[in-house]
Amino acid sequence: MAQPVIQISDLTRFYQMGDTTVKALNGVSFDINKNEYIAIMGPSGSGKSTLMNMIGCLDTPTSGEYILNNNRVSEMDDAELAEVRNREIGFVFQTFNLLPRTSCLANVELPLIYAGVKSAERKERAQDVLTKVGLGDRVDHKPNELSGGQRQRVAIARALVNNPSILLADEPTGNLDSKTGEEIMMLFEELYRLGNTIILVTHENEIADHSRRIVRLRDGVIESDTPVANPTLANLEVV
Repeated sequence: MAQPVIQISDLTRFYQMGDTTVKALNGVSFDINKNEYIAIMGPSGSGKSTLMNMIGCLDTPTSGEYILNNNRVSEMDDAELAEVRNREIGFVFQTFNLLPRTSCLANVELPLIYAGVKSAERKERAQDVLTKVGLGDRVDHKPNELSGGQRQRVAIARALVNNPSILLADEPTGNLDSKTGEEIMMLFEELYRLGNTIILVTHENEIADHSRRIVRLRDGVIESDTPVANPTLANLEVV
């Protein structure tokens, strides 16, 4: 059997707030295999944002183990975590996080600059991935010249340009109207079918129902981990 891309074992994250210890994560264990499409859900205070920060190598656990693509990241220092983040994880945020005064192409090139890729290759790879998300004719546009849905597509292209092990999306349709949000979810479906491993963090059931598996958190522990019976776009024909 193939090695999981993510292995999380008895992960905890405790915070001290005055005299009180807040147990944001309190013994979380699960695996994610390559080319899974998973949603992480939970009410406010459930630990889902803390878990997202752990998976995204933005924070370190109090105890437990996190292995990402054979890298034991739970034991890494900040510099090592930054390197793994850039190489292994593509982030898609609710607020897009694009540089406003630079072109789509330059925004998508950013992870490649950090990775030390030469200019000609950067531009070629950025162009290719923008074409893949349907923006091949918008490479010279700045974010303020694009719609919200187009800006999120640029953010997805930037997340994909390094061929990461996982695509980690935090409320990716939160700032979009329902029609545009559905278009973005169709794009995620296409990316999943192309072999990408996708992790959605969301509080919306209708967004989670696009995935193939839902992990629900409550009070820092996994409440349930179940397959999605009828994924929303499972029967969509992707051209």
